[in-house]
Amino acid sequence: MIRTSCHCAAVGFEIETAPAEVTQCNCSICRRYGVLWAYYPLGAVRRVEDGPTDTYEWDDRSIAFHRCRACGCVTHWSANDPARDKIGINARLMEPRVIAQARIRHLDGAVTERYVDEPNPDAL
Repeated sequence: MIRTSCHCAAVGFEIETAPAEVTQCNCSICRRYGVLWAYYPLGAVRRVEDGPTDTYEWDDRSIAFHRCRACGCVTHWSANDPARDKIGINARLMEPRVIAQARIRHLDGAVTERYVDEPNPDAL
């Protein structure tokens, strides 16, 4: 069980397993937030500290970025479509030993929406 929280511990999660991989995205918001995203199905994550968050939505408003209202740490994103079974947890809030074991993936969210550490299938 992995436990994570913002700096002041007002917003926290328990997650069944450590992330095998995390995503570093270069889109205009993720690069500014400086986050590493660990993606999970909703059932694998339990919110254990339920402090208030402020949210920010942009572009197509498909996800809401949450930050702790007290300390300002970006904690997670949630899908606005209730049918989408996915949540992004800011892995930088996990203990360093946890994310040190994860593969860091690089997503070109700014242009192609593809992982740049995989071969491009269009180029084959």
